[in-house]
Amino acid sequence: MERESMEFDVVIVGAGPSGLAAAIRICQLDPEVSVCVVEKGSEVGAHILSGAVLEPRALNELIPDWKEKGAPLNTPAGKDKFLLLGPAGALRLPTPPQMKNHGNYIVSLGLVCRWLGEQAEALGAEVYPGFAAAEVLYHDDGTVKGIATGDMGLMRDGTPGPNHQPGMELHAKYTLFAEGCRGHLTKTLEQKFNLRAQGPEGAPADPQTYGIGLKELWEVKPENHRPGEILHTIGWPLDSKTYGGSFLYHLENNQVALGFVVGLDYQNPYLSPYDELQRYKTHPSIAPILEGGRRISYGARALNEGGYQSVPGLSFPGGCLIGCTAGFLNTPKIKGSHTAMKTGMLAAEAVVAALKSGASPADGLPAYTQAVKDSWVWKELYKARNMRPNFHWGLWAGLVLGAIDTFLFFGRAPWTLKNRADHSALKKAKDCKPIDYPKPDGKLTFDKLSSVQLAGTFHEEEQPCHLTLKDDAVPMAVNWAEYAGPEARFCPAGVYEYVEVDGKTQFQINGQNCIHCKTCDIKDPTQNINWVTPQGGEGPNYPNM
Repeated sequence: MERESMEFDVVIVGAGPSGLAAAIRICQLDPEVSVCVVEKGSEVGAHILSGAVLEPRALNELIPDWKEKGAPLNTPAGKDKFLLLGPAGALRLPTPPQMKNHGNYIVSLGLVCRWLGEQAEALGAEVYPGFAAAEVLYHDDGTVKGIATGDMGLMRDGTPGPNHQPGMELHAKYTLFAEGCRGHLTKTLEQKFNLRAQGPEGAPADPQTYGIGLKELWEVKPENHRPGEILHTIGWPLDSKTYGGSFLYHLENNQVALGFVVGLDYQNPYLSPYDELQRYKTHPSIAPILEGGRRISYGARALNEGGYQSVPGLSFPGGCLIGCTAGFLNTPKIKGSHTAMKTGMLAAEAVVAALKSGASPADGLPAYTQAVKDSWVWKELYKARNMRPNFHWGLWAGLVLGAIDTFLFFGRAPWTLKNRADHSALKKAKDCKPIDYPKPDGKLTFDKLSSVQLAGTFHEEEQPCHLTLKDDAVPMAVNWAEYAGPEARFCPAGVYEYVEVDGKTQFQINGQNCIHCKTCDIKDPTQNINWVTPQGGEGPNYPNM
């Protein structure tokens, strides 16, 4: 199929914190370098979902006068609280040093990204929302040539429909992949260039590990609103074998962002992260804050938890990985925006230097890898490297080992624990107990479909389903028969169902509900689900999340 093409010096895939920071830094260093940023969301920020408490370290380096330029960092972090929840009460614990937020800001990361997008465009970068990078293009010698955006108007069987528009080819000397957690093109790059065989330090990278973060935005009664207050919890409603916890942040305008994170290495196939969030809101330490308020928005997103030992090789012929697609989130901090932005800036500096020197793109960007290793990002991830795997032995062991790591060794323990692939932790249904979740009351707790409506997600029904199966027989033959159909529970949007048709159970995919969290791609015990991008501009539309 003939596709039109455009030529740039640099193409960046994804308009999140890392991609936009990279675009801004390139334009700052050399306005003559042509930069194009493509974003699959309908607008910049449409697919951005984060707690979010923003550490402004990288932003201070990138745009020192961000206050004067109107960056939407309006609520300075105030009092930190850290609670261990039980079924009926709570015990206040000392706030771990990694979770202290003095000097940070409670923000809508979506609004921050919209503002960063404006700064990038003002400097000369071309930013194209609504265009999904669907394919990596290669030169004959195997060097990355750029990307192709997905066709629009395809029918369900993949043939062109009456409104068909072929995708565009965007060619570049260097292509930076800033797809966020579990990027679907990044997966293909890792395989083609064997990036996990050699991480930045030369040793093989561990499997990446993940959590699923579910978030609701509430407008609460003025008397329940305490701007700047930050609350984190561990414990109930999760059992002691399951990693996870909650956040509750008081923003401006009587708004509260609350959410729940569940480590995707959980064992029980009956566990539903969505229903754990709903249960959490009923706790006596949480419910009074929300009483009389109204829920504004809902969303969910996978997040990297592997840290230092799971970062793959970063550079390859013709490009590199930046931000969360490479796994730079600091898990004990629960923050990745500052590290994402910094790695985007470091990649930008390496690209501009390579373009000025006339280096061959086929040589990759080794200077970027070295810059990451020399940066505060790498030092930060190294100190935090054992905190998440400490919890492989359960909550209580994790707290004790975490305290030893933090207060005795200050993050410099003479060992580095290994990470494991999340899907491998799931046990067979016969070895686990079903979990009885209470029915939603429609005031404090809600069903999935009413939540999905608040995510503003949309997918054209007649297009090919972007939730692809490697083998159509596996869901019934394995996932249903051996794991009791965990897809119906780990998906936070009701995409996967096992339904009765004429007395027989069938597997059903409701692709229109998808909010692009990528959990299915991660947690499917058979790794049979492959998430690929749908048409550009589709998926969730998060207002101010």
